Amino acid sequence: MSSQRGRVIELYKTLLYLGREYPQGYDYFRTRCHGAFMKNKDLPPEQVEKWLGKGQYIIKELEALYMLKKYRTLKRRYYPDD
Repeated sequence: MSSQRGRVIELYKTLLYLGREYPQGYDYFRTRCHGAFMKNKDLPPEQVEKWLGKGQYIIKELEALYMLKKYRTLKRRYYPDD
């Protein structure tokens, strides 16, 4: 699936998978994600590449958000609050 269409579908599926633990809820994330993809469905191929890059950036940011959440949970569990 190295075609542009395949990469867009893979990005969408990855974002939906990562959105399961989104702080504001999965339904909020899913509707926003779906809306963004539908809004940009008729872009020319050059702009699709740009948006795929932005999608990869969003994936990295979500992963960082979840790692920070996990770190804060572990910190609260083992160290008393001041």
